[in-house]
Amino acid sequence: MRETSLWNKNFLLICFSSFFVFMTFYILAVTLPTFVLESLHGSQKGIGLVTTVFVIAAVIFRPLAGKWLNELDNRKIMNVSLILFAVCSALYLIVHGFAPLLVLRVIHGAAFGVAATTTSAIAIKLIPEKRKGEGIGYFTLFMSLAMVFGPFLGLTIITHFSFPVLFIMCLIFSALSLACGLLLQIPGEPEPKKSGAASSWHWSNFIETKAIPISISGFMLAFSYGAISTFISVYAKSLGMEPFASYFFIVFAALILISRPFTGRLFDRRGEHVLVYPGLLFFVVGMIWLSQADSTFAFLAAGGVIGLGYGALLPSFQAVAIKSAPIQRSGLATSTYFVFFDAGYGVGSYVLGVVAAMTSYGTMYFVGAMVVAFTTLLYYALHHRRQGKEQAGETST
Repeated sequence: MRETSLWNKNFLLICFSSFFVFMTFYILAVTLPTFVLESLHGSQKGIGLVTTVFVIAAVIFRPLAGKWLNELDNRKIMNVSLILFAVCSALYLIVHGFAPLLVLRVIHGAAFGVAATTTSAIAIKLIPEKRKGEGIGYFTLFMSLAMVFGPFLGLTIITHFSFPVLFIMCLIFSALSLACGLLLQIPGEPEPKKSGAASSWHWSNFIETKAIPISISGFMLAFSYGAISTFISVYAKSLGMEPFASYFFIVFAALILISRPFTGRLFDRRGEHVLVYPGLLFFVVGMIWLSQADSTFAFLAAGGVIGLGYGALLPSFQAVAIKSAPIQRSGLATSTYFVFFDAGYGVGSYVLGVVAAMTSYGTMYFVGAMVVAFTTLLYYALHHRRQGKEQAGETST
């Protein structure tokens, strides 16, 4: 039964634990820019910095988490990181200056980096081998739903209530994530690996090199996506569509939700290429459409098309990263992929923000589309073509 069963108590607990972590992350991602400007009287540059320091901390701690997952009790690592994540969520209630906010964002980013990496690695261990694509698809669906409901809920709260109410909501979600982690059991978890002092800090204990090629594609995808989660509310306001900013994410999620049951099974049966190339096309077309949006219909429809592309690409890239490495290094492969993904998100939020400041938000989204279009070439060169050569070599032998 263990070999084929996917939906069980532990898999649901890890999915919901990840969901609540990402709910908190995305609520803060779209609302802290307004908090910085209105409550802390910060600058436009401060908006990007609040996101960037968080992501830098997450990127630094992702590979450390990957190493710890190979050597220590996975469940304990997850729960310690979730406790720290919840404590940081509570501290937003007492932050009243920009400098303390940056310090808090660094610590919160570190906790997020470890928690997100660990929940992903544990989820992978709970998924049957023959259903990896489907299982990862459903796990990332919870992340995608948080990506939608988080911004929607955050923008609704700051519109109708206040920032203290927003931060209390983040604390509640963080506590729920921790509760799920405490209830979780990992059946048949192997004993942690004991590493010698001489080799424990070797670079190979932090990075899975086989996951790097696909992780580069993940970096480029996140680079462009950073402009959506960070600036979509500001862009909607500039278009006179501010009330519809939250609905953009609803449409975005709806298309991911509709397509996810099919994409996971397609991955397992037909491979990644049948999903990646159409996904890249949808993402590029959606970003170009968004850059030219002149009506509510175009604005929301672009969100749906981008959702179709993103929903196919995110789980496919992650599954490829995991399958590229030996099973005992799946935790490292996961952390390697998300190091690149988080770095792309942080760099993209900052660089594309500078592009918007120098030109316009429409131009920024068009540039983001061109970045993803270039990703098609990267994916082919770094993964598809090399995979074909490896398969040809196996056939000849």
